[in-house]
Amino acid sequence: MSDEDLRRLREEKLAEIQKQQAMNEYQQKQQSELESQKKNIMRLILSPEARSRLTNIQMARPQFAQNIELQLIQAFQTGALRGKTPLTDETFKTLLIQLQNQTKKHQSKIQFK
Repeated sequence: MSDEDLRRLREEKLAEIQKQQAMNEYQQKQQSELESQKKNIMRLILSPEARSRLTNIQMARPQFAQNIELQLIQAFQTGALRGKTPLTDETFKTLLIQLQNQTKKHQSKIQFK
């Protein structure tokens, strides 16, 4: 392999790495923009106390909290929460209980004898 071939291979590899880094940066930027939009929508939907409760849930049960956020955003976008926003902490608690009861109904239990 000549020096020219090695130089060309290095340049190709460098270009590939730079392209991959640019793609990663773009994806991170998109992700941060989505998170920012989600936070702004949640500020409109929930009162400060309810947002605090959601933050606590995120620490304990991240998947459940993400599910709650998605359902709230969908309800907000479809207009189901019109006139009810921002949700108070009490309203949010009752909503959480309803969601938790729904998820419990879908879970099956296995008992070993």
